[in-house]
Amino acid sequence: MGPDSARVAIVGGGFGGLAAARALRSAPVEVTLIDRRNFHLFQPLLYQVATGGLSPANIATPFRWALRRQANVDVVLGEVRDFDIAGQRVLLGDGSIAYDHLIVAAGATHSYFGHDWQALAPGLKTIEDATRIRSRILVAFERADREPDPERRAALLTFVIVGAGPTGVELAGALAEISRHTLRHDFRHIDPGSARILLVDAVDRVLAAYPADLSARAQASLEELGVSVLLNTSVSAVAEGEVTLETRGEPPRGVPCATVLWAAGVQASPLGALLASRTGLSTDRAGRLAVEPDLSLPGHPAISVIGDLSSYAHGLERPLPGVAPVAMQQGRHVARRIRDQLRGAPAAPFTYRDRGTLATIGRARAVADFGRFHVSGFPAWFLWLVVHVMNLTQAQNRLLVLTQWAWSYVTYNRSARLITDGARPSAESEPGSGGSMH
Repeated sequence: MGPDSARVAIVGGGFGGLAAARALRSAPVEVTLIDRRNFHLFQPLLYQVATGGLSPANIATPFRWALRRQANVDVVLGEVRDFDIAGQRVLLGDGSIAYDHLIVAAGATHSYFGHDWQALAPGLKTIEDATRIRSRILVAFERADREPDPERRAALLTFVIVGAGPTGVELAGALAEISRHTLRHDFRHIDPGSARILLVDAVDRVLAAYPADLSARAQASLEELGVSVLLNTSVSAVAEGEVTLETRGEPPRGVPCATVLWAAGVQASPLGALLASRTGLSTDRAGRLAVEPDLSLPGHPAISVIGDLSSYAHGLERPLPGVAPVAMQQGRHVARRIRDQLRGAPAAPFTYRDRGTLATIGRARAVADFGRFHVSGFPAWFLWLVVHVMNLTQAQNRLLVLTQWAWSYVTYNRSARLITDGARPSAESEPGSGGSMH
């Protein structure tokens, strides 16, 4: 590229950022992709890592490999500290990146609705989250196998998942299959199938964003797997070894448990609030910035915000959801808009094309919403499998994941059941004893 090429800086290499970078392949621009990780993570399959079905490398692709044939892209491993809007620079901890067009796709993190529960109830957004959750689950079974006290053993074999959206449903289904099938013959002193798996949500149905009939089918599938679904129930406290639940119309009750997993809410990256303050704008309660119909920031046409960080509600009853298809389509749209602007063409508004949504519950169990057509059971699960395998970035990962899933389907085995984060089955205290769980 020559010295007069337009400079495009992309903050975040998730689904939206990577889609934008790839869509600029033939454009007369110099692209800089900035991320604090050196890999793109396929987040929809993180729960498979957390439950031992896949290894982290199966769902991650190094940016430099993914973009190796795209000569107009440079990858920068760095953390964004600030934005110089007037000078059109992204400020990093060890330098800065100049831009003519800025695409911010920094994603989201967990939301605990004002509570400091992250250490006690980990969420699922990163590889580290997934391996930490995997270790907690497996350590709970290991400790239960050595626990002589029946009450403490029962607490160790109680798992509470907060949030009955897609992530919570996937985790609950996978945990049920682990306890009922994968670990069935692995322990000598406990029956892993006796584990209690509680799926908790304050709303009145699972998968609340799906049509009511699919929610009902998903709940029925979970209950067939042995999951206890507690609706109209909120979490009022999380402590070491116990979670306090409040069901509408009933007094609070404590549930002794070793493992609480959080899937109840998300909050946009803190970079959203930082960008809002530098541009004189504001964020909504989830930390997202409202964008123009073309995905640019109001008053700042050189800056686009996409994915979980953007709130796009033009012509819609509610903002678009923070899911991968939305982010990918937004990334490609912004790339097209930049190409059009370089040719002097007007900016077109973004239009989301909803091709349907899928959620899996477990082996041969899933639901799919295609508008007027609702599918459940094996056909939906097979569609889910195909869609997720085909959307993996790396061809090698597609083959590895497909092989692992085929093996798991035939044998019920999960080959990545490793305790890797320093957790020990001989922890100093048990649930309810007041000490550390790990």
